[in-house]
Amino acid sequence: MIQKGKQPGKSSEGLDRSWHLARTPVEVDVAEIEYALMRANQAFERWQTECLASVIDFAASGEENAMLHIIRMNDRPKSIKDLARLANREDIPNMQYSLRKLIAAGLVAREGSGRAGVTYSVTDLGREITDRYAEVRGTLLVEAIESVPNFPQRLEEATRTLELLTGIYEQVARVAATHRRTYR
Repeated sequence: MIQKGKQPGKSSEGLDRSWHLARTPVEVDVAEIEYALMRANQAFERWQTECLASVIDFAASGEENAMLHIIRMNDRPKSIKDLARLANREDIPNMQYSLRKLIAAGLVAREGSGRAGVTYSVTDLGREITDRYAEVRGTLLVEAIESVPNFPQRLEEATRTLELLTGIYEQVARVAATHRRTYR
């Protein structure tokens, strides 16, 4: 954080924190959290891919892995509309591609029809794989988190902050879409 009275883009340590996106100290902080979110997202997706690869020989993206776990969540079948809402996604064609991939791997089953409603649930193999994933996750990730003093408590605050940011980004995205310019 930049302290009051400091020049935007300059820290008290003399580091250059300037961004083309930032003209004020608050804009610098926003740019830095966005950059941190981008890096965290890439690291998280890489973790998901590698953790899943450690329990099954199946090439899945981080989003496909997340979809598998969301389908398993609460051990209830989910529609594509449920999956989109739970994952905060709108890219239905990409989600359908991922679902076909998970079905082809034998991890997910499709039930119902277009008229009656299609739902997705994990198969017995999907349940076994997500259970093994949870074991690896507990051994590697959770143990690493628990080894950092006060980190579990910091995660609670981070979760609340990310949920708040999600709401803010959703709102400003709607405003931006409402006032979008037409380019010719």
